[in-house]
Amino acid sequence: MEREGGVLKEGFLVKRGHIVHNWKVRWFVLRQNTLLYYKLEGGRKEASPKGQILLDGCSITCPCLEYENRPLLIKLRTRTSTDYFLEACSREERDAWAFEITGAIHAGQPGKVQQLHIMKNSFQLPSHIRLHDIIDKMHDSSCGIRPSPNMEQGSTYKKTFIGSSLVDWLISSHFAASRIEAVTLASMLMEENFLKPIGNRSTEAIRSGDLAEQFLDDSTALYIFTESCKKKTSSKEEFNFSTAELSGTVIKQGYLAKQGHKRKNWKVRRFVLRSEPAFLHYYNPSKEENRPVGGFSLRGSLVSALEDNGVPTGVKGNVQGNLFKVITKDDVHYYIQASSKAERAEWIEAIKRLT
Repeated sequence: MEREGGVLKEGFLVKRGHIVHNWKVRWFVLRQNTLLYYKLEGGRKEASPKGQILLDGCSITCPCLEYENRPLLIKLRTRTSTDYFLEACSREERDAWAFEITGAIHAGQPGKVQQLHIMKNSFQLPSHIRLHDIIDKMHDSSCGIRPSPNMEQGSTYKKTFIGSSLVDWLISSHFAASRIEAVTLASMLMEENFLKPIGNRSTEAIRSGDLAEQFLDDSTALYIFTESCKKKTSSKEEFNFSTAELSGTVIKQGYLAKQGHKRKNWKVRRFVLRSEPAFLHYYNPSKEENRPVGGFSLRGSLVSALEDNGVPTGVKGNVQGNLFKVITKDDVHYYIQASSKAERAEWIEAIKRLT
């Protein structure tokens, strides 16, 4: 759907640099033939774009699994074979960007655009592929899926992988053509005892009677190779670094700009809102470590929108528009900027429910 000024979609993505392969947050604007990206300075998008990606003749890879610690990537390869790696804040947001970019690339080919809307509702494993073949490739050190420690409800489980990552891998390895097919295939692997659910989230799902619903395409559902369970009686290991506050259910996540407490400069952070217990954490999306750089309890907190006319009190620099403030029970003030009024309203409403 086209927005005002020919903009198809806009928002924050993390982009890999060309010369130095560091990762920077940029504001992306998708138009019919071009994907523009802007640097954020002082909480505001700069007037001129930092660069652009010409979409004519471009190819897109999604999911892209070339970076183990960045599972939410989109890869674009231009007509001149220049590669761009873009990271979203969630699988849903990544898939929404991929859908819109693919539509823009094939805008002159209505048939291909129509194919984007078609989802296959049935799936049968091709006769030339056996489930053993899939498991063998999953174990392959060069192109397989690498188990790693993952946390659920305050406990860390070693040598596991998350449901949505396995779905991504099955699609990128051409075992499935859609997420629905990949979920059904993963359910088959569980039914044949190649994979086991581990942790409450995935274990509860296997009680479903429908095969296609037993495996969860979810970033909080954990799975393990069955043989890993046989080697050790337990894959569970407790860590003591604030596990309680990180154990809640993820309610909402996304990129927001935040004013620093000391230097008062503005940085884009990936915010994650959790319930039971209610916490708001923020992460540095430029870093590969999936650990919060800050956070606070929402119990007893106050959240409110700030005036869009002029720079509100407490905000440094010429930063205005879509701002809101959270005051913790310890009277610490957090100034945060959303990318739109609608997004600000969504965050405020979600936080209010947990205070």
